[in-house]
Amino acid sequence: MNQAVLFNDDLIFDKVQDAWCFTALLSGQVITVYFHSMQLKLLGEIDTCTKFDLEEIVELWLEKNEPEGSTIHIQMR
Repeated sequence: MNQAVLFNDDLIFDKVQDAWCFTALLSGQVITVYFHSMQLKLLGEIDTCTKFDLEEIVELWLEKNEPEGSTIHIQMR
């Protein structure tokens, strides 16, 4: 699936979900993407390079999956 995704620059650590997350605009809908990762959880902040890597992970995820609702939870090792 080839979808245009616009990523917002609002990467934060969500304590409730215990995961890093950011929002994106996908087909006119705002979605929140959560990254569940033990390694990421240990970071106090995420640099620009890692943020671009996370955006690429979302794009790859969307090639194989269809979001259900307004949230995406990506489990990472």
